[in-house]
Amino acid sequence: MATRIEADPFIAGLNLHKIKNSPVPAYTNNDFLLTISGIGKCNAAIAVTYSICSYDIHRIFNLGAAGSTTDRFSVGQIVHINKVLEQDRPHLLNNKERTFEPGLLEGYPMATLATQDIPVTSPEARASLSHAADLVDMEGAAVVQACQKMHVPVYLFKIVTDTPAHDRDIEIIENVKKTRQVLFDFFLKNLMDR
Repeated sequence: MATRIEADPFIAGLNLHKIKNSPVPAYTNNDFLLTISGIGKCNAAIAVTYSICSYDIHRIFNLGAAGSTTDRFSVGQIVHINKVLEQDRPHLLNNKERTFEPGLLEGYPMATLATQDIPVTSPEARASLSHAADLVDMEGAAVVQACQKMHVPVYLFKIVTDTPAHDRDIEIIENVKKTRQVLFDFFLKNLMDR
């Protein structure tokens, strides 16, 4: 997960205790490892690589907040990511966007995700991405790419915390706080035994 705000229900609900503070905060209960990467692609790649190299990791679930690029999704809705686009780091030879395909589990609503290094909050910025992606975050592409390079299965589930109607940071943070328990409950019911 990217932030402690998102992770708090998981830490409390799974009785996780901190085992590391650096290079990334890591929590465990001996069955699960939760790392808090920090925001952004570089932080996410470091956290995933560190976790895989330091612990006995069989699969990774990247769970967390994402913004909707359209009004198609509502705050609190959880979707399974079937494709991740990285448009702000195109291939050097052909200038095409990078795309990644995480692992998929059946039975969940699917969406595409664009990962950007710069927050996408304005309605105009969301609209410019809406032709290619349903949601936007700041970590997903890096998580998938790191897992694929390290040959570890990865699954992305995102909870919508903002839509084009939410363009203020404080409002988005409040929505994260309001929806984080929903994401944890979803994990308990649907993913914990996977």
